[in-house]
Amino acid sequence: MAAQERQARLSDRIRVILAERLEKGLRDPRLGFVTITEVRVTGDLQHASVFYTVYGSDEERASSAAALKAATGMLRSEVGKQLSTRLTPTLEFIPDALPETAGHLDALLREARERDQAVAGIAASAKYAGEADPYVKPRDLDDEE
Repeated sequence: MAAQERQARLSDRIRVILAERLEKGLRDPRLGFVTITEVRVTGDLQHASVFYTVYGSDEERASSAAALKAATGMLRSEVGKQLSTRLTPTLEFIPDALPETAGHLDALLREARERDQAVAGIAASAKYAGEADPYVKPRDLDDEE
């Protein structure tokens, strides 16, 4: 339990360190508007997977990925300076699929709304196949006898 708490604290700290460093800026002009979304550290605290998103086109995403890959060593040394751990974890930058997933979910929700509107249009002009209330009520049984 304590190991998982330490993993979580270390992940949060690495995320903050990297975000602050990227906010200051790197000297690489290829780097676009990068947001660190999540950091996951392995159980042995040796490896950190850094998930990020880039605002912009596919070309800007590719150039930002290349810039992050080129700056990995410098960013790792920055993390090592600010962490109080015996070993500095290796960093792996992974593009986060969050924007694509959100876009797909938006498209699905839009399609569901359109289908609901179509069904509501059909239901508005619908008529009962038989009587409006086809269930036999107890008072109706008394009347029949």
